[in-house]
Amino acid sequence: MSVRVKLILVLTAILVGAFISLSVFNYNVSRQNARDEMLNSALPLTRDNIYSEIQAGLMRPLFVSSLMANDTFLKDWTKSGETDVLQIMRYLDEIKNKYGFFSSFFVSAKSGKYFYSQGILKVISPRDSRDDWFYKFINSNAAYDLNVDNNEADKNILTIFINHRVEDKDGNLLGVTGVGLKMDNVSKLLKSFSEKYSKMIFLVDPQGTVQAHHEVYQIEHTNIKDVPGLSEIADQVLATVYNDPATYECVVDGEKILLTARYIPELEWFLIVEQRESEMLQSARGNFQRTLIIGGLATVLIVILSIFTVNYFQLRLEKQANTDELTGVANRRAFEIRVGDAINTFFKTGKLFSIILLDVDCFKQVNDLYGHIEGDAALKKISTLITGAIREIDMCARWGGDEFIILVAGDGEQAVAIAERIRSSVDSSHCCEKCAKTEDVKITVSCGVAQYAEGDSLDSLTRRADQAMYESKKQGRNVVVKA
Repeated sequence: MSVRVKLILVLTAILVGAFISLSVFNYNVSRQNARDEMLNSALPLTRDNIYSEIQAGLMRPLFVSSLMANDTFLKDWTKSGETDVLQIMRYLDEIKNKYGFFSSFFVSAKSGKYFYSQGILKVISPRDSRDDWFYKFINSNAAYDLNVDNNEADKNILTIFINHRVEDKDGNLLGVTGVGLKMDNVSKLLKSFSEKYSKMIFLVDPQGTVQAHHEVYQIEHTNIKDVPGLSEIADQVLATVYNDPATYECVVDGEKILLTARYIPELEWFLIVEQRESEMLQSARGNFQRTLIIGGLATVLIVILSIFTVNYFQLRLEKQANTDELTGVANRRAFEIRVGDAINTFFKTGKLFSIILLDVDCFKQVNDLYGHIEGDAALKKISTLITGAIREIDMCARWGGDEFIILVAGDGEQAVAIAERIRSSVDSSHCCEKCAKTEDVKITVSCGVAQYAEGDSLDSLTRRADQAMYESKKQGRNVVVKA
């Protein structure tokens, strides 16, 4: 594995690790803050708001029941012998319609008759279990109470009855009067609370039995003492009648529940508000997921940019390491690597290659007469001419001060033709501007060509090309000689 790949992998690991760690940390902090805020603020506030709304909703029927219990008409009618049933029917019907209640009633303590807006429903009896509510209430000596029961006067619909004692001025019991609210209406009210506050809301009696719930089937059939998870804190919840409202935690069906409870003295029931932690954390979880997606994309972009940057600078370094700074052609190191590859290719495929070693004639005179700046300019010009004369599959490198070497993909004859093209191009060009003006020095090149032979090394191959180049010098320069 290259250093570049290792660097990119390490950078990616650091970025991903740091990003995930930071995201998880932020999520946990947000989760804890949301949980604390829910337990200490949002949940109690919701509980108290609902408590106030329930109280306000119950005050009206309680007030009406109290008015009925203190109505002189009702007391006088009872004392007069309960003879005119139409009078009590009209009275109860007027109460029911005026205030919009589901039912209104009066039960006489003397006759036991149960009067409602349609007449006499029944005569209550201590032997009828359905009438137990009446005897329990009058024996409790309470001024009023609430009772959830089936309304025998209307298809046994589940109803919350607000019962109130009716007494004469001497405190003698005349009967029980009151109104009834459809439990379905209460369930709808609780459902509206649940939707409004996004929480589960229900009412239980002191024994823990559900008395009001938007899921009607749970009423009178579910007890919090029997619900796994809730059962562990049920006694604490039901003790809030003696304590301040409190908040609790439990696990129900594998999910953490945050719960608060408050006692409603008017009902003698407990208001319970539940918040599922998963629902509470939806916002935090959504933010966490969005952070992961955005951060993941950002990480990918950073990694891609890092790869591009590393590749860019590595290529620049490689180019600098393999390029002659003055002329821009390959340097000696790069040429040696390329020849090594060509030798390996020769042994695998038999593909021939040759080299051209050329020396700039009279270059020392240019430096002496016009300075190194002019000499450097001449070398740049010559390298440009060489590059233009060779093919893409060939390679030019600066071999020494005023020497260039070319690797030619082909045999010696092809190399000679390319060398001749280079020689002619240099000969016909003005590589030195000042030289051209004074005509003191004429820049040409002497070329030596050598074809690779099996057993050759780079040294032996360049030695033969060097010998051919010196032979061209002996022949008067500006000549191509093949070894």
